[in-house]
Amino acid sequence: MTTSPPVVADVRPTTPASPTNNQTRTHLLLLLVLWLCTYGYSIFQPPLMDDADTIHAEAAREMVLRGDWVTLYADGIRYLEKAPLMYWMTAASYTVFGVHDWSTRLPMALSGLALMLLVYRLGRRIYGADGGFYAALAAGLAIGPYIYTRFLIPDLLVGVWLVVTFGLFLHSLRGEVPSRWACWGMAAASAANVLSKGLIGLVFPVAVIGFYLLLTGQLKRLLKMHVFSSLLVFLALGAPWHILAAIQNPPVGQSKGFLWFYFVNEHFLRYIGERYPKDYDKVPLLVFWLLTIVWMFPWAVFLPQALREAPWRLRTWRNGLSERQRANLIFALWALLIVAFFTFSTRQEYYTLPALPALALLLGGWLQREADSEPDSAERRSGRVSSWILLGIGVLAFAAGMLLLAESKTSAVGADLADLLKKNPEDYQLSFGHIFDLTPRALGVFRLPLAGVAISMLLGTVLNWWYRRKNESAKANFTLATMAAILLLCVHAAFTTFSPILSSQKLAVAIEQQYQSGDVIVIDGEYKVGSSVNFYTKQQVHILNARTGNLWYGSLFPDAPAIFEDDNSLAALWSGPHRVYLWTDKPAPPQLASVAIYTLAQSGGKFIFTNQPLR
Repeated sequence: MTTSPPVVADVRPTTPASPTNNQTRTHLLLLLVLWLCTYGYSIFQPPLMDDADTIHAEAAREMVLRGDWVTLYADGIRYLEKAPLMYWMTAASYTVFGVHDWSTRLPMALSGLALMLLVYRLGRRIYGADGGFYAALAAGLAIGPYIYTRFLIPDLLVGVWLVVTFGLFLHSLRGEVPSRWACWGMAAASAANVLSKGLIGLVFPVAVIGFYLLLTGQLKRLLKMHVFSSLLVFLALGAPWHILAAIQNPPVGQSKGFLWFYFVNEHFLRYIGERYPKDYDKVPLLVFWLLTIVWMFPWAVFLPQALREAPWRLRTWRNGLSERQRANLIFALWALLIVAFFTFSTRQEYYTLPALPALALLLGGWLQREADSEPDSAERRSGRVSSWILLGIGVLAFAAGMLLLAESKTSAVGADLADLLKKNPEDYQLSFGHIFDLTPRALGVFRLPLAGVAISMLLGTVLNWWYRRKNESAKANFTLATMAAILLLCVHAAFTTFSPILSSQKLAVAIEQQYQSGDVIVIDGEYKVGSSVNFYTKQQVHILNARTGNLWYGSLFPDAPAIFEDDNSLAALWSGPHRVYLWTDKPAPPQLASVAIYTLAQSGGKFIFTNQPLR
């Protein structure tokens, strides 16, 4: 008969000191203040972006408008690509607060707060109060999680549910027989994860837990994990929406129905790069791996030490692990398996976001160990080496920032940022493709955030080096947290300045001022390029010569509205009695070369033309 391996003590200190109530309150207050200064502050501006941001916001708005919380719609057409939880959260926010930019961003901002608090709670349990606090700082003030809550995507939610899942799994390992409630909680969190981003919400927990039990020789423990009742909990929470969506969207006409599109096209075919229509690029593998590290900046400089905290030897796995070692092994598997999974997929820059909480927890554990070590210990020396590396990065960043500031040029007051950029449309499928558009004249518009980044990088890394040199690691870590918060505010300021390029909100406002019942709004190209016009005007838009992308599959259903135009139908509309608004990024649309056109608005390299004189 095989029994679970005995638990033995780690040779290093592993029992975290019990946090006092005052210490916990101080940590929570600091985390809340830092969240308010970063995530909370940034929900009010800039306007929502074209593409995923307003497509997803519009789907939530139409969910409320239709009262249909099963089938998603965008621009009046079925939108069957995504799992519903993020849309439910956004729709609930709209129901309570109304449709605003800030109410759109509020659920994801609160998810950022939830991530910080959950990581703090789990890290405090494993590493002690300071370890949990440092882990929460790394999770909440790293560059990656912040950037990818600037628009409406569910990847951060996946990380939140994984923290819950693996926290409960660690709890279940404490006894000979896992707690029934812990197993049911893991099932519920996995169901919520599936409702957040599809089957990966189940694949990741199963893979990590399975590998952990395999490596530690405890596969038979699965028989004690209340598998049958946990499966019932998972299905009770995760299955109903899928069943209702399949019933409401059966195969009909040219459509193969919800099940084929959602599971085959959007899961399997997307993973192997055969999804139709192809509307994404694949990040080069080395860049993909490096970005996973970049997303944890500035804390990533301590990742080598943090990853070494995990027990990597087979002998250690089989001879028994302390609770800290168990946690470190699970966190390492959590991060590595997610990165490995997406290594073989159609990689996007943000796909590894769910792995970052695991890295944050490992970082918090190591930073706590460093702080508790003697002044001449290996941990202290290692921290000082990392502070030298970070100082070098800070000096280089400062020098680069000063050089760019010197190269930047002042532009005329009121100049359209689009006129200062060069265009590289081949890069725009990547989420940061527009960064390659910057020119010296464009940099002049970003002087303030650029100076903020350069100065904060220099001061933050110098002070971090100084405090670590003096063996005051707590002050060094809080200095890094302050620097990280300033960097995030600079990112937000730059993002706000760049927003006219990424959003059509100003054009939508111009249309609203002229719009009357019966008018027609047309987007020249795929729906995603001007989707914020649909969201901000709250009017259905027509699509010119682009029955592809987000609206393609929904357009195959017989009830799809007739909103797809070609050059001939646009000509008929243009000469008709109703006012037509054409969104385009072409200053002289070839379809209108021989007819009268009037310019209503221009912003961010985009135009609104109309067929009648302005009212």
